[in-house]
Amino acid sequence: MSLVSKFLSVGSATMASRILGFAREALMAAALGAGPVADAFYAAFRFPNLFRRLFAEGAFNAAFVPLFAKEIEGGGVDGAKRFSEEVFGVLFSVLLILTIVMELSMPFLVKTVIAPGFADDADKFDLTVRLAIIMFPYLMCMSLAAMMSGILNSLHKYFAAAFAPVFFNVILIAVLVYALYSGIEPETVVTHMAWGVIAAGILQLGIVAFAVRKAGMKIGFRRPALTPNVKRLLWLAAPAAVTGGITQINLVIGQIIASGKDGAISVLQYADRIYQLPLGVVGIAVGVVLLPELARALKAGHMVEAATLQNRSVEFALFLTLPATAALLTIGDPIVRLLYERGAFGPETTATVGGVLSIFGIGLPAFVLIKAFTPGFFAREDTRTPMIFAGISVALNVTLAITLFPIIAERGIATAEICAGWTNATLLFVTLVRRGHWKIERLAVMRIVKLVIATAMLAAFFHFGVDHIAPWVEPSSALWQQLVALLGFLGAGFLLYVALAFAIGGADAGALKRGIRRRPKNPA
Repeated sequence: MSLVSKFLSVGSATMASRILGFAREALMAAALGAGPVADAFYAAFRFPNLFRRLFAEGAFNAAFVPLFAKEIEGGGVDGAKRFSEEVFGVLFSVLLILTIVMELSMPFLVKTVIAPGFADDADKFDLTVRLAIIMFPYLMCMSLAAMMSGILNSLHKYFAAAFAPVFFNVILIAVLVYALYSGIEPETVVTHMAWGVIAAGILQLGIVAFAVRKAGMKIGFRRPALTPNVKRLLWLAAPAAVTGGITQINLVIGQIIASGKDGAISVLQYADRIYQLPLGVVGIAVGVVLLPELARALKAGHMVEAATLQNRSVEFALFLTLPATAALLTIGDPIVRLLYERGAFGPETTATVGGVLSIFGIGLPAFVLIKAFTPGFFAREDTRTPMIFAGISVALNVTLAITLFPIIAERGIATAEICAGWTNATLLFVTLVRRGHWKIERLAVMRIVKLVIATAMLAAFFHFGVDHIAPWVEPSSALWQQLVALLGFLGAGFLLYVALAFAIGGADAGALKRGIRRRPKNPA
């Protein structure tokens, strides 16, 4: 199977999850709008979600996968199984202790870390604490699920792990449909949603655990012990957790600052959900697939293959990401209107979310490139360098957010995040090149430049063409009419972009297909 096929396998599953995520957010926007109850839910959920990224996805995709690959190479399936059981015992025990401590400390954490701005509103504060207590065990489910996903990815079985999050959205959509149909109070809606989050976490864990067993890896529980393998994993995972969760860290920082203004957290969340679609479909797919593939190539000494994987991955990622950037920059308002503007979500909120979304669009290529660059470090068991760069970007994010929020509110938070993202991506790339871990191909550079030219022409098409579809995407138009008009407009723009990209040499289907097969004919 080619690298592109693997990207598409993960990307298609992720897209299904993201589309359902849009449906979930649209229902939530209709039920809650951008008010205090929505703020409380998003603030409460952000905390376990942050820890999930720090201790689960970031740490395990960065540290576990290369070590698992090494065990497969050296000790076979039995050695990899033993290593996995050692890690599972330690991970389960640590998560159990962490969950108990966090549950007992939740009022203090909400007041000091999660949403300090809520402290002056007793009802909002109490609701946030209650929701956070209900949802925090989601961390335990998803961290264990992330380990199972790491095993599946290392075995080159990507689909089950990518598809499991679909059920998270299915459960929450069912809760919201019931809530809207029943007409229950917003506080009761978010409480039901919190319990739905827990149910979804348990289901996702069950799905990936079953897939691991079906793949021939029956993971049992071992008494926790700091074996040499576990110590090595922890040594690599600590900085990798920070690096892998940098986007979430920046979002939490933004949330803390934004908690001082009613509705600001919800606005950032609604915009984040939209730009997470291309980031998830492309960025996460590239990161998930590239790390085990690159680790395998390096362990086997196939340096030419490793270089090819890196260059083609960036080309593929930018080929799909840049048109999304053009759309977010130029037609953010019509997109937000179609997805959210109904019920409690009015035109004023649409304008605010659309402005934030346009800023996020500028940072989209940076966050996708971070996903493509970090495997170059992680596959070499270097998790410290990306952690340092992540720390620099966090410091920049905090400084800019504190400075800009009083001036331009939510847009200041978004601006700080995208500046931090581009700084991180630049530092990663420059370091890879200086160390000789990334061989810059002249052909790749020329293709990227041509993709940028095609994207600029696409942006012009969107900018000048949106006026022609304005009568069909106004709030007064029927929803189906808005959907057909906007999707048709986006589809025409994407076809134009693809035609331009291939015409001017920004993409070459034949070269792409030949260059990213699993193994080159003569690896060196």
